[in-house]
Amino acid sequence: MNRVLQGLIVSGCVGYCLLVVFGGRVTAAPPEPNIEVYFSPRGGANEAILKEIGAARSGILVQAYSFTSGPIAEALAAAQRRGVRVEIILDQAKIVEEKRSKADFLARSGVSVRADAQHGSAHNKVMILDSQTVITGSYNFTRHSEEDNAENLLIIRDKTLAGKYTANWKKHADHSSAYRGGKSRETRGD
Repeated sequence: MNRVLQGLIVSGCVGYCLLVVFGGRVTAAPPEPNIEVYFSPRGGANEAILKEIGAARSGILVQAYSFTSGPIAEALAAAQRRGVRVEIILDQAKIVEEKRSKADFLARSGVSVRADAQHGSAHNKVMILDSQTVITGSYNFTRHSEEDNAENLLIIRDKTLAGKYTANWKKHADHSSAYRGGKSRETRGD
């Protein structure tokens, strides 16, 4: 028997044995997540966030510690107007502390805003878009994060990871209260 034929027979036997061992199921490795990384100052993170919000089609869930970015708030309000369900959980103390918090603007724009007072700090910086993309990192949704601070931002396209972040978001939404609003604030500026 020649070597080529012998190799084919051995390969076939190994393949058959694997099918028997794994119950006839052939499983493929899950696809690797698609990951983008940005750093600041001025590393393109803000533009990447705006692009992702602009591309969202069904839903955006946000958890934020500090949220003073006018451009991001405006993009979320625009997403809400075009029929994307936008829901936000903000740190209760930060809403009160920050003069430029976008909580009022977002609530007036029809976005569901909740305040999380359950923790010493609700220090998350997360967006979950269309149940498949996660934006996270040290990057607060502020002008300072883009222009002044040394920050990092990850955009991860992975449905399994997005599901885990969504479950955590819902856990925090359950103990957060509906934002009642405060004095009117403009969206421009910080």
